[in-house]
Amino acid sequence: MARRVDLRSDTVTQPTEAMRAAMASAVVGDDGYGEDPTVNELETRFAQLVGKEAAVFVASGIMANQIALRVLSRPGDLVVAGRHQHVVSFEMGAAARNSATQFATVDDTNGALDLADVVEIIESEGDHQPHVEVVSVENTHMFSGGVPWEVEDLERLSGAIGDRSLHLDGARLFNAVVATGASAARYAASATTVMTCLSKGLCAPVGSVLAGPAELMERARIERKRLGGALRQAGFLAAAGLVALDTMIERLHDDHRRARQLAELFAFAFPESNYDPTTCRTNIVAFDHPQARRMVEELSHLGVEGGTLAPQRARFVTHAGVSDDDVDFVAEVMARFTHAPRRTPLGIPPTRG
Repeated sequence: MARRVDLRSDTVTQPTEAMRAAMASAVVGDDGYGEDPTVNELETRFAQLVGKEAAVFVASGIMANQIALRVLSRPGDLVVAGRHQHVVSFEMGAAARNSATQFATVDDTNGALDLADVVEIIESEGDHQPHVEVVSVENTHMFSGGVPWEVEDLERLSGAIGDRSLHLDGARLFNAVVATGASAARYAASATTVMTCLSKGLCAPVGSVLAGPAELMERARIERKRLGGALRQAGFLAAAGLVALDTMIERLHDDHRRARQLAELFAFAFPESNYDPTTCRTNIVAFDHPQARRMVEELSHLGVEGGTLAPQRARFVTHAGVSDDDVDFVAEVMARFTHAPRRTPLGIPPTRG
């Protein structure tokens, strides 16, 4: 079998042996009745990590985001968010379907929201425009290349929006923690609700956790059921999540280091992208390229799997399944782009008949 390095997403990770053992021996009960001790332990552990009163275990990050919008807003409310955030662009229009809210989007090219843009939308309520009930942020910000928020910027944003709710889509929150040194609790302190995926860089097979005030989390359980998310004997899955929180956070440093190496390789191979590899601070390499889809397709033929976020934006993601040897292999492949004697405009040697 030809060699293949899978950089499509950190969702392709496999559970560790410790996770499999914990799943096999997990004590379970009916979570619909609140009687699964392993789920209860996971929810308590996560709530403590992010400094919130309570948490709810859910099937996915999208479900966590959608539940958050349902408990924080009412139909017709405005949700301010970056135009490239996951909840806006990568959840198949779920917010419109599930919550009857509408987004007021602002520029988030660099991963954060400009405070002046957000305040302008809020102040426009005085001009007969819709009421802003929620501001949503994403940390790390996937589309921009896994850029982490600075805690101080979140604190300023929270202070500027008054008594409105702030939702923190922290699908990769612990990547931000590792990259910046700020604790998860400090990041979440500015937010009303916060969610994290266990099934990305932390390698659990399934699940995310949403945390916030106890009263909101009780309502979140109702919304979870309305979305078909009552998981019953879910302790088998929660057991892997506990191992993820205990053992997989610090190792994210390795993913970040390897991503930066890949960023250097791509920047050198594709100067037409004007990609600055120093912007790669976590585990996502994302850059614009005029032929992004073709480039990803041709790399796939050479054994390097990536993806696109838009017709002219490519993405490559490191994770626990990517080794130093895999990075060396990618370097060899990229050398064929850079040094091929008969390059096409993209850099792939033409196929010989």
